Parts: sequence; structure tokens; C-alpha cells
Amino acid sequence: MGHGLSDRLFLAVALTDEAAHGLAAFLAEETMRLPGRPTPPESWHLTIRFLGSTTPLQRDRILEFLDEHLAVEPFTMSFGGLGAFPKPARATVLWLAVERGGKRLAVIAEIADLAAQAAGFEPEDRPFHAHLTLARIRPPMNVSPLVDRVPRFPLSMQVDRLTLYRSHLSRSGATYEVLDTVEL
Repeated sequence: MGHGLSDRLFLAVALTDEAAHGLAAFLAEETMRLPGRPTPPESWHLTIRFLGSTTPLQRDRILEFLDEHLAVEPFTMSFGGLGAFPKPARATVLWLAVERGGKRLAVIAEIADLAAQAAGFEPEDRPFHAHLTLARIRPPMNVSPLVDRVPRFPLSMQVDRLTLYRSHLSRSGATYEVLDTVEL
């Protein structure tokens, strides 16, 4: 994958250090071994808009658009319990739900989608679902007992910025590099 020409980018809300430490402790306390390939805590984020292959010009256009149009006040987000895609009985992704702040995140996702379209991307075709990916599971497995057992994660955090990440893919999974942030 050559650099500079086009990068795999996405917009996300990063977890605060406090929320990430709290969640790591919470998951450890649940004596849960997360199934599949767990996402390392330093990579935890809530994807707002996946972009994929993005030129520097497109990147600048997206950041300009967000600077002009991202008129959302900072807000508090709280988490819920676990869930899974496509469903707990045959899960390929285990995630943590967002309880409070989900509507604000959806508004941010709409604006991010408009920013992407302004830069020449196709409109997002999947409905936005605020979640934090905890593990990717191949082959699919039944995580219903886990989803039912684990209580709501009790921490909340302040959301005051949107982060533009570059994704680096390797055999051991993806690592994410912060390229830019847009303040709310």
C-alpha cells in the first residue's frame, strides 16, 4: 500500500484516556475473555464515517467542510451493554452500545457524510449505528450468554472533537494513526 497517493481514512470519536482505562478494567473484571480478535484498548473508537481510499485533496476538503458545518456543541456520552452484529446468536462483531449521546453522534455522522459527499464520495448507504467495536469474530459464534451476562458499562465521557484517522493494515490487524482533529 503506497503512501501519499491515497490513504485508508475514517472519521471517529476517540475514547478519552479515562473512558478507555475504565473500560479495560471493566472488561478485565468481567473475567471475560473476549471472543475472536479483541480490539486493543489504544484502538478503541466510535466510527462516524468510514472513507477508505482518500487523496490529500479530498482530505483537505472534508476537514474544511467540517470546520464550517460541524455546529454541534460538546456533549456527554454514556455507554450501555454489549451487542453484536449481525446478531448475538451468530456474531461476527462484538460491540459496546452507546446509551446517551447517540442522537448527537447520528447528527455528527450526517454532517460527516455531507462532508464526504462534498469531497466526491458516494453517500453512506448503511444507517448509522453508534457503537464501539470490542472484537471481530471469524468464524461467527454465539455470544448471547456474554451479551446477557455483562452489565451496562457505567462510565460516561465528554465528546468535544472528531478525529480523522489513517488505518494501517497488517497481518496482526489494523493500527490507527491520528491525522487531524476537528473541535466541536
